[in-house]
Amino acid sequence: MDINSDDLKTFITVIDSGTLSAASVHLGQTTSGVSRALSRLEDKLATSLLTRTTRRMELTEEGHLFLERARAILGAMEEAEETIRIRRQKPAGRLCVDAASPFMLHCVVPHMAEFRALYPEIKLELSSNDQITDLIEHRTDIAIRIGTLTDSTLHARALTSSPLHVLASPEYLRRHGTPDTPQELARHSLIGFAQYEQGNNWPLRHAAGNSLTITPSIAASSGETLRQLALTGQGIVCLADFMTRADIEAGRLVRILEDANTGYCQQIHAVYYRNTQLAQRISCFLEFLQQKL
Repeated sequence: MDINSDDLKTFITVIDSGTLSAASVHLGQTTSGVSRALSRLEDKLATSLLTRTTRRMELTEEGHLFLERARAILGAMEEAEETIRIRRQKPAGRLCVDAASPFMLHCVVPHMAEFRALYPEIKLELSSNDQITDLIEHRTDIAIRIGTLTDSTLHARALTSSPLHVLASPEYLRRHGTPDTPQELARHSLIGFAQYEQGNNWPLRHAAGNSLTITPSIAASSGETLRQLALTGQGIVCLADFMTRADIEAGRLVRILEDANTGYCQQIHAVYYRNTQLAQRISCFLEFLQQKL
């Protein structure tokens, strides 16, 4: 079998254009040439991809399967070519990156000196929003979002995932004791999110399931504020590893209820609108950040 990218491009163009004649215009070929190319592809695969009549074309079951794979292959090839172009060229211009303040402070800011040394012609603008915002309205090129994505119109790239820990300061635990079961949390001061109910579902196994919904004794909209409250001994909190790892290693925060923790990890994605003028800046930033994470 000797299928190449031209074969895939021809097949996809025919499907997207709807007719052989329309595809021939897009490809700059004759209609008969496109038809022959499609027939050659089917011969290579030893199967029919399309049922063709004088009035319409329909994908066969094999055609549907091949179309999905062909799009993925061409997409991967285009991304690889773009990566090589980025290495040859110097991305330049404004790049606005938005992330919730904890991620910005703990995962982005510490690496920006190195990024600026690598790409001195990129003018970075960093903003922090703890709520999902409209990228176009806020002139944002890349938004880093934690948790489940809901906007299917955006391109998304998985960056990493981060486990959640239930934590308290040694001072708090000395004063109030360490809970041995999730049920005992009801007797403690709990620090949770305001206006973000999902953040108050802690990944703890208990009699009613694998997620414990808590009612905060004190609430805040920012995860960084919750971290600071926990550090000052205000109560027990559930936060991501990426923002508390240093605190745990230094003994400023202590993990509790580890036997009950389900090990749930928050997914972290970068979302953006595809724009060829921004592609270089977006790709080099995401490649750099993913390596750091």
